Amino acid sequence: MSQHIPRKRFGQNFLQDTKVIEDIVDAIRPLPGETIVEIGPGLGALTRPLFERAGHLHVVEIDRDIISRLKSTFAPGQLTIHEGDALAYDFSELGERFKVAGNLPYNISTPLLFHLATYAERVVDMHFMLQKEVVERMVAEPGTADYGRLSVMLQYRFEMEQVLAVPPGAFWPPPKVDSAVVRMIPAPGRCGIARDEALFADVVLKAFAQRRKTLRNNLKGVLDDAGFALLGIDPGLRAENLTVAEYVAIANHLAS
Repeated sequence: MSQHIPRKRFGQNFLQDTKVIEDIVDAIRPLPGETIVEIGPGLGALTRPLFERAGHLHVVEIDRDIISRLKSTFAPGQLTIHEGDALAYDFSELGERFKVAGNLPYNISTPLLFHLATYAERVVDMHFMLQKEVVERMVAEPGTADYGRLSVMLQYRFEMEQVLAVPPGAFWPPPKVDSAVVRMIPAPGRCGIARDEALFADVVLKAFAQRRKTLRNNLKGVLDDAGFALLGIDPGLRAENLTVAEYVAIANHLAS
């Protein structure tokens, strides 16, 4: 089959380092009979070893050329192909319990992570290759420069850790950035439970709207000084100084 030309609009960089592929598959630990979905299988670097260990694999792919390639490489019983944009895909179609993996396109990684977070109660675990700086933001501690809205929203639902650093040379074509693999395991209630999750998300969004401003400024009209005092939170702090649990506490105070 002719060589696939990577498409910039789909953010395509294809994994080709066999040792890195082996390490990622070992981290995912696919078991026979498990429901596993791979997002953006590309040229099948992870697809083949995942299928061989699980016995069947679901994939979500938007590129028609790659879909055609997959159909000619795998028998219908081996691979279930979900054609289209992962951002619009309803992952609940996969059933009650499933694993998610993939080398996520850098241009849609953040909205895709937020989309996947809504299925957290069905997910066993997720392993993603991402831009290293995105992974650093995901796992960042409060009080650090990397800690932000992405950190809070994902840490509310998941235990996360970086499991592998991946250099540009592991891909074709090599990206201009370093990559890393992150493991995400759903951990409901790890930082408390927001009574109104939409309100919680809105509080976090407003708090980080202007990072250099204080919470008093960013949450003006949302929470007054009496509210801050009741919660034991200094309104002179900046958004990155609050823990996930403190954001949950603010949202629950507002909800009540």
